[in-house]
Amino acid sequence: MQNISWDDFQKVDIRVGTIIEASTFKEAIRPAFKLRIDFGDEVGIKKSSAQITDIYSIKSLIGKQVMAVINFSPKQIGPFISECLVLGLYNKNNQVVLAIPDKALENGSKLC
Repeated sequence: MQNISWDDFQKVDIRVGTIIEASTFKEAIRPAFKLRIDFGDEVGIKKSSAQITDIYSIKSLIGKQVMAVINFSPKQIGPFISECLVLGLYNKNNQVVLAIPDKALENGSKLC
């Protein structure tokens, strides 16, 4: 593991947003969803591709608050441009479990 400085960590902008739209990403090589996430007035709505189809359904994602890195450069994934990185962790079955707040927060709330 490589250590980073506190200054490096402070450059990463992690915010809470609410998933307002989810759809199947049919063109993805590995199963994924296309998400639209509302990060509040300051940041707005951003798109993301997330490989979370193993344990989440489209219906279960709508209205769910998630944590995401919002200040990465946009990434082209096939015909889709991902504007943020939704955070998750692998469980023992190698499935992604979303990193979510345990209490409702205002969209755009920043990790401190």
